[in-house]
Amino acid sequence: MEYSRPRTHWFFKYKLYHIPFWFLYNYLWWAVSINGPLEAAWAIFFTPFAAKFAFYVIFETLAVYFNLYFLIPKYLEKSRFAVYITYLIITILCTASIIVCGYYLGAFLSGKSLADMYGKESCSFYHLFIGSPLSSTVASITLGMSIKLAKNWLQTQRRQQLLEKEKLETELNFLKYQFNPHFLFNTINSIFFLIHKNPDKASASLAKFSDLLRYQLYECNDTQIRLSQEITYMENTIELEKLRQNDNVEVTLEVEQLNTGHLGIAPFILMTFVENAFKHVSKHTNQPNWIRINLQLDQQELSFFISNSSTDSKSGDLIHYGGIGLKNVQRRLDLIYPGQYNLDIQNNNNSFEVKLQLHLSELVTQKI
Repeated sequence: MEYSRPRTHWFFKYKLYHIPFWFLYNYLWWAVSINGPLEAAWAIFFTPFAAKFAFYVIFETLAVYFNLYFLIPKYLEKSRFAVYITYLIITILCTASIIVCGYYLGAFLSGKSLADMYGKESCSFYHLFIGSPLSSTVASITLGMSIKLAKNWLQTQRRQQLLEKEKLETELNFLKYQFNPHFLFNTINSIFFLIHKNPDKASASLAKFSDLLRYQLYECNDTQIRLSQEITYMENTIELEKLRQNDNVEVTLEVEQLNTGHLGIAPFILMTFVENAFKHVSKHTNQPNWIRINLQLDQQELSFFISNSSTDSKSGDLIHYGGIGLKNVQRRLDLIYPGQYNLDIQNNNNSFEVKLQLHLSELVTQKI
């Protein structure tokens, strides 16, 4: 059992399970040209024509996957069209030339000449080359590209549907989690008591609270928002959370940023980690309780670090909370930023740390 898994992985990694498809594809062409499936099978397995058939299957398959997994990613997808077309033509010509060698091998194995084996009209390399080898190679490469493009299109459509569904469900769950009586009443009560103690601070807190609600209801309906908006929202939430913590938690926020106006980010990506930290921060009375947040931006690479003090009794409850958790935000990252992020979550004895590295793109607003 221990050795079967690597072998299976190797088998699928190198697409070896595609070989029966190309064998059947070439067999069907032979069955049509020979006017019978049984005659084609007999020629393939029990006559010198097997050498020619093997050359078709092997080298056309190699040409197809050389185009799909080397030429297209390296040149076509990078808009190097002239280079791609040049190498594609060379690949087709080389493949067809090698297949012609299969004709010679079949004639040699049968002890006959090319004319006796394939007819007088096919007695030269040129006539053989411009016949079936060239057209069949072009057809195989075209078929391979068509299948690949259709598969990519279907995957893109499915991923887009998942993105839209995930965004709607995530926003609904997030709003259900945010707008609960505990959060609203505690924040309002904190501001109410501030009115008598510090009217200026109460007024500023009320403005932040109003901005927070407005942001959640009206300003986050795009697939992307400005990074500066997410940062501002995070800062306002932290200030309101400080009121609720009654100075029992030391919160440190460091934002090192350059120009963020041109960059976008999916809404609530960073805020999920911030709210998780406040929800699960320790409540020690004899030692410090703290939350540390650091955000840096290097061109389009965002580095976000947040940690909070925790207790052992809460360690098993850190991953899931409310209607949306860290697994949900990781799911969103997989859908929105595939291959463009690195998330590291460390649950230590007395602290909980999250490190997120995210490649951001230019801001593109798109309503759903």
